[in-house]
Amino acid sequence: MNQERLMKVLLAPHISEKSLGLGDVSKQFVFRVDRSANKQEVKAAVESMFDVKVNDVRIVNVKGKTKGTAGRNAGRRANWKKAYVALQDGFDIDFMGAE
Repeated sequence: MNQERLMKVLLAPHISEKSLGLGDVSKQFVFRVDRSANKQEVKAAVESMFDVKVNDVRIVNVKGKTKGTAGRNAGRRANWKKAYVALQDGFDIDFMGAE
């Protein structure tokens, strides 16, 4: 796969209570990914960026919320995609840095 494309696949780690719990319990990490990304690209990008071995990738399309003020200005947030990445035993990703 093209190295330039792999650098654009992962947009950011998705930090929430659920994602932090998954990281502690089952070595799964959640990333916000490009909407055109597929499982193979996400796996290759995580392996090359973090020097880990990926066991499984699950991708979820998240629908944007409808927002508005008092029924007047109806708007909608953008749809986005997130990936749940499970690592093989013995590997870990530390977003805070090693201290």
